[in-house]
Amino acid sequence: MADVLPYKPRPGEIPTDPGVYRFRDAAGRVLYVGKAKNLRQRLSNYFAPLRTLHERTRRMVTTAASVEWTVVSTDVDSLQLEYMWIKEFDPPFNVRYKDDKSYPFMAVTLADEAPRVIVTRNRKIPGARYFGPFPKVWAVHETIDLMIKAFPIRTCSDSSYRRAMQTGRPCFPGQIGKCGGPCSMTVSIEEHRAMVDDFVAFMAGGDERFTRELTKRMLAASAAMDYEAAAKYRDKLSAIEAVLGKSALVLPADEDADLFGIAEDELSAAVQHFVIRGGRVRGVRALTIEKEIDISSGELVEQVLQQAYGEAQDVPRRILVPTLPDDAAELETWLRERRGKRVEIAVAQRGQRADLLRTATLNAQQALIRHKTRRTTDYVARTQALTDLQEALGMDEAPLRIECFDISHLGGTNVVASMVVFEDGLPRKDQYRSFNIAETTDDTDSMYQVLRRRLAYLDRPEEESEVVDPTTEEVVSEDVGAATVRRKPRFAYPPQLLLVDGGQPQVEAAARALRDAGHTEIAVCGIAKRLEEVWLPGDDFPVILPRTSEALYLLQRLRDEAHRFAITHQRKKRRNDISSVLAEVPGLGSSRIKVLLKHFGSVTALRAAAPAQIEEVQGIGPVLAQNIHTHLSTR
Repeated sequence: MADVLPYKPRPGEIPTDPGVYRFRDAAGRVLYVGKAKNLRQRLSNYFAPLRTLHERTRRMVTTAASVEWTVVSTDVDSLQLEYMWIKEFDPPFNVRYKDDKSYPFMAVTLADEAPRVIVTRNRKIPGARYFGPFPKVWAVHETIDLMIKAFPIRTCSDSSYRRAMQTGRPCFPGQIGKCGGPCSMTVSIEEHRAMVDDFVAFMAGGDERFTRELTKRMLAASAAMDYEAAAKYRDKLSAIEAVLGKSALVLPADEDADLFGIAEDELSAAVQHFVIRGGRVRGVRALTIEKEIDISSGELVEQVLQQAYGEAQDVPRRILVPTLPDDAAELETWLRERRGKRVEIAVAQRGQRADLLRTATLNAQQALIRHKTRRTTDYVARTQALTDLQEALGMDEAPLRIECFDISHLGGTNVVASMVVFEDGLPRKDQYRSFNIAETTDDTDSMYQVLRRRLAYLDRPEEESEVVDPTTEEVVSEDVGAATVRRKPRFAYPPQLLLVDGGQPQVEAAARALRDAGHTEIAVCGIAKRLEEVWLPGDDFPVILPRTSEALYLLQRLRDEAHRFAITHQRKKRRNDISSVLAEVPGLGSSRIKVLLKHFGSVTALRAAAPAQIEEVQGIGPVLAQNIHTHLSTR
């Protein structure tokens, strides 16, 4: 592979002004759109030696055939132009957004002569003001039913409205008290417009001034003995309080803000967008994002805000994010132009805002897990994953059985390894295994040892069998009677693919183990976590699977499961080790060992404790406390 791109601009050709750049392929398709405060400085990063580039950036620049740029006068202009071009060209290497689902909104058609309130999933009604999104359609209908009791605005269809205005007869919803528009013949167009303005003002901020105003009017009507009017005000007040009661007050009552919780990994991200008006959560929107080019958390936040407010009509005064983008000042200026007033982008660091951000982030983490596992639980997706993996690795057949290995240690000590098994794209937890490694030099030596031990089972005679307890599906060390069964060892089934957690060094160690064991018919690869790149033995460059590849999701899940299983085994081993040491102390049984470990919280704290501190534990006397201290200090 050439180390210099043929379309690299000549030195000094790229300007140093702010602007927006586009990479195109040979067919002229826009592959990537980006912006820069200094075009020359930014683009020089893409034309560095290819071996120094992030693998996914390298894939983009080698796919491209040309680059072009447009100079603008300010950084805010570059922000706007970048957004417009991303919307126009939909570049495959920019982040891709996908709503978790199509959410229902409440919309008020302000462009109409007599605006009406409707439930819709269409975000492109001209002149409409949107509220939400709502989690369920019934939640929108319930809110509207309560709101029109306090602010009786039009709800009937446009055809019913026109017919009523032409004939002078109220529309049917107006006849049954479900429509308060001019078509009900109870208010004028001007009076109705004023009521619509109040409806929108209340929904925009949950403005409690309406509660105070209605309370004052109700008391005044009651004092004047106009009990009919007082009853109407009471009913409206009850409707407003019911709407406010539907959502808890999570921030101060005068707070209008949007809060973004984000969870991400190397390839994907999930976003939870909380819409807070009047201190209450008025809507929640979930997004999933596919990343191709390596971007920082700040860049991701910037692009999320561009997506959220590029065409938005409702921009709040404050936007709370987990990480402040580098271009926060330019983003605030860009958002101020849309809102017409000052907009603040801030990081929630303490208090109620930080608590709410943690809640949103937790929701985003759960959404990211669902997004990643949904594809591997579907039969079609699993089949596609195995087919993609076969093609990417150049295998003769799909790897129906994959075994993944991971090494875990604590600063080079207490080294353990895990083996997890997936068959037909699904985990076989009854075939998971863990390994203890007594002596090793490094991770590659550990990997070699573990694979040699595992591969040795493939050469055992078939008549050898494991003794299995059918109630627990665990291998037992000796025959436990008639309740046991014998069957072919699980290790005797060869995998089509061995996957190791790591990059080129670990893969080479695994390939050496296969050669030494005489099982070169088994394919091997490794997945490096930092860049999510797949390495094959003997290759100078990794295999880069597309971000949407089902195969990559399968490999990630295998790797993560092997890591989880290794950590679990290591923690269990550490607990067993200290329990064994403590069991050697005369007079110290299993129940007292549990109490000791629970009291001190960790082995380190117990080792550092003085005899007097150990004596404070219930059931531990001074002699026993001294024996425990002496025993631990000598081990």
